[in-house]
Amino acid sequence: MFLIMLQYIRPVAAIEHYMEAHTAFLQKHYDSGRFILSGRRKPKSGAVILCNASSRKEVEEIMSEDPLEKYQLALYEIIEFEPTKYANTLGK
Repeated sequence: MFLIMLQYIRPVAAIEHYMEAHTAFLQKHYDSGRFILSGRRKPKSGAVILCNASSRKEVEEIMSEDPLEKYQLALYEIIEFEPTKYANTLGK
């Protein structure tokens, strides 16, 4: 399991310009079962994605498709972890 932390490195107006494409990117990976949850950070400085992937390399390949990566609008921190406990209400 991977936690992906995005930090915007360009003005929010530039980010908003690519938000529709970014949302389509997210949906593609929700549909594939790779993304479990995502959301904007508060204050609006980036985002967080929870990703179920087999390797860090797979996560890096997935994130290379993100328009925010392609146009150098965000930096990514990828944190691998092993879930040992979770709430049954996750996703409700």
